Amino acid sequence: MKKLTIAITLLTSILANAQDKPKLVVGIVVDQMKHEYLNRFSSDFSENGFKRLIKDGYSFQNVHYNYMPTYTAPGHAAIYTGTTPSVNGIVGNDWFNKATGKDMYCTDDDSVSTLGDGVESEGKMSPKNLQSTTITDELKLATNFKGKVIGMSLKDRGAILPAGHFANWAFWYSKTGSFISSTFYGENLPNWVADFNNEKHYETYVQKGWELLKPKETYNESLTDNNPYEGKLYKKTPFFPYNLKDMYENNDAGVLRATPFGNNLLADFAKKAIEKEALGKDEITDFLTVSFSSTDYIGHILGPRSIELQDTYLRLDETIADFLNYLDKSVGKGNYLVFLTADHAGAENVTYLKDNKYDVTNTNSKTLRNDLEAFSKTTYGDDLILDYSNSNVFFKKDIIKYKGLNLNDVKQTFKDYLHTQKFVKRVYTEDEILASSGSDYYLKLIANGFDPVQNGELVILEKPGYLEYSSTGTTHGSPYAYDTHVPLLFYGWHIKKGESFDRKEITQIAPTLSQLLKITYPNGTKAELLQEILINK
Repeated sequence: MKKLTIAITLLTSILANAQDKPKLVVGIVVDQMKHEYLNRFSSDFSENGFKRLIKDGYSFQNVHYNYMPTYTAPGHAAIYTGTTPSVNGIVGNDWFNKATGKDMYCTDDDSVSTLGDGVESEGKMSPKNLQSTTITDELKLATNFKGKVIGMSLKDRGAILPAGHFANWAFWYSKTGSFISSTFYGENLPNWVADFNNEKHYETYVQKGWELLKPKETYNESLTDNNPYEGKLYKKTPFFPYNLKDMYENNDAGVLRATPFGNNLLADFAKKAIEKEALGKDEITDFLTVSFSSTDYIGHILGPRSIELQDTYLRLDETIADFLNYLDKSVGKGNYLVFLTADHAGAENVTYLKDNKYDVTNTNSKTLRNDLEAFSKTTYGDDLILDYSNSNVFFKKDIIKYKGLNLNDVKQTFKDYLHTQKFVKRVYTEDEILASSGSDYYLKLIANGFDPVQNGELVILEKPGYLEYSSTGTTHGSPYAYDTHVPLLFYGWHIKKGESFDRKEITQIAPTLSQLLKITYPNGTKAELLQEILINK
């Protein structure tokens, strides 16, 4: 009898351990979120959104992207593959394709078609250009494809890349106001998605317009409304209130992207997915990826010091609080694991810095391309520049060969010329990048973002503060801390309370999740782990 009791106890323990996994993992990416925003807007956040994740979860205070370029597609790919563009192949949002001589988009796939009420070109997308597996891929493999994986975002790349190659579905927002997908995932949209689209939820947000969430004096962490560093939102004067109905009637439902309500709509859609797909309802772990994009659209147009951006984060705080409450009720406290991070951060507006006596200025990619062409014609009697994009210079190798020129000499000549330009910090040749030893910090980051098949023969690093962008709003893409430093919060299942100030890298997220879930690491990762949340769970 005693032996039987011991056996039963042992069996019970084994079964408990076998089921010792979260029912649902939710990966939240906030597009263009600087870590600083958690601190700058903290006094105006509720206790149940960002603060709940921080106080009751684990916060990594010093997380950085470990490559250049810091764009949306590479960021989402890095989070979920646990590796850099040099390995996963996503070297930009779009990039010059040497094989075709044309630009290509990160998720382009002409072999598939649009599902749903969207423009045809919006849906010809898939993860085929992603060259390594994701944590979501490995979960599918580990569960014999029984665990569900669904990705969603206002942006196609923010949905497709996190969801990986084996996802049940990825959904993204169309200018028609519908969430769409592609035939890569199935023959028809799920009925619940079609129903959600038919309800036209976006109209509710358009009709009510955009006013400040809180009294105007609350926004003292931002500059004054309608300041000179803001761009115009769909050609409207940049100050509150915004008539979204008017903006919609003069454009399309895509206007919702550049308002906080794009995030609200996505959260509504995420809750519907959890309900209708029964995510987190059994003992097999499911994975939902949610990428909030409105923060990026607003950051680009209106800049990091705008009241609009602060209001967007205050509203997102409420959205996250509501979403966590929904997870509590639908999946159950302690049954789900959430992590929140960003695909990149963002720079200060250059004009704002300049007006405050920082000697920087905006640069222009077209002007630089023209200057390179003029220098080439003066030096070699011909235009040797094939393309300039994403800080990469591509040469016309066939003409260089035809003229009997040495390619390495040409590279060096252009490198020397570029070093005479005020905005240029360094220029690296393809050979220098591939031979990187790691002793040059910025070269290491450029090497991590460099794929010799898809990148150019020269890569230009501009000085800190300089941006290839307009005089209003802001952008990102550099290896500097203002673009690389992002939040990272873990919360829920088996996550202890705490914080770390040690430097961490974005590529540590995916293998750490693999370790938590006890599944295979994504195939391209270096498998460097965030040990703080693995020890003494």
